[in-house]
Amino acid sequence: MRHPLLAATCVLFLAATAAADDKPKPNTLTAKEVADGWILLFDGESTFGWKIDGAAEVKDGVLILGKGKKTVAYPTTNFGVAFEYQLEARGPGQIVSRKGFFEITTASDAWGTVRYHQTANGSGGGGTAGGESRTTSGVTSTRPELDTGALYLETDGKAELEIRSLKLRPLDSQPLFAGKNLDGWKVNAADPKRMASKFAVTKDGELSVKNGPGDLVTEKEFANFVLQFECKTLGDGLNSGIFFRCIPGQYQNGYEAQVQNAFLDNDRTKPKDFGTGAIYRRVATRKVVSNDNEWFTMTVVADGRHIATWVNGYQTVDWTDDRKENDNPRQGFRAAKGPLSIQGHDPTTDLLFRNIRVAELPAK
Repeated sequence: MRHPLLAATCVLFLAATAAADDKPKPNTLTAKEVADGWILLFDGESTFGWKIDGAAEVKDGVLILGKGKKTVAYPTTNFGVAFEYQLEARGPGQIVSRKGFFEITTASDAWGTVRYHQTANGSGGGGTAGGESRTTSGVTSTRPELDTGALYLETDGKAELEIRSLKLRPLDSQPLFAGKNLDGWKVNAADPKRMASKFAVTKDGELSVKNGPGDLVTEKEFANFVLQFECKTLGDGLNSGIFFRCIPGQYQNGYEAQVQNAFLDNDRTKPKDFGTGAIYRRVATRKVVSNDNEWFTMTVVADGRHIATWVNGYQTVDWTDDRKENDNPRQGFRAAKGPLSIQGHDPTTDLLFRNIRVAELPAK
């Protein structure tokens, strides 16, 4: 199948390899991948975080597109213009990225791998060993969906296009805390009665947050962004979070990406107090993925009204703030930029943060 709106193609013949069956289990990330900022765009369980136009189902950890109907599918989250992704696919169809167009043609019924890397200045792709691959750059889709996502998948429905192990890593982020000092941050003094927290850099280059209430805010302000950080709670059921799009000069008046690893009834789908990865008081996490006393990585993407989060690479929130616009995010949708802030919740607060970095996204 060939898209009429694209002037060039890159054909990837995804051939079988002897090592195909020896790969790690699909739809998982290694600890190193999690720490490096990789996230799963497909969780192997559902189409959560996807827009599907056509027919799709998830079976045995595989996203199956087509089933007799022309189908276009794409993640709902925008990652800007700098990212890399990798996916395993089989069956005929197309993968379209902002600057590249790949037509998939399997030589057999085997899985093949597509890798794609894109920065603001260029792009490239590749196929599995044993197959033929060519790359292209400078090819831009005219589909409007591509203005708000990293890629889309398309099949004419005559045969099924199957996808597994689709993962992405945002690129071009800038450090907000590099482990040396608190340059670029300041203690929020808007409410003198809530300045009990102690913020310090440990000998291991971590940001320690103890006691509370309190608030540490960035000097720079952000509106649309991809934020990633690592966090470790040094106790059971401790509460914290990172606020964003805060009203400058006010105390924690913004959206909050929640940190709270507790859950109810031994069921991780029943988070306590909205759960880690939630947008507090707006939408609960669909599953508590992280554990107390262990490092975990959170990704927060704010792009206009759309907000999404991942914890340890697993998507926990896919939310559109459809409230009326309001300068106060507690009362409505706030689009304006504001500082990020780290919360010291209460006297039991004892957390560590590290590798805090952000990539700004264009204004809507």
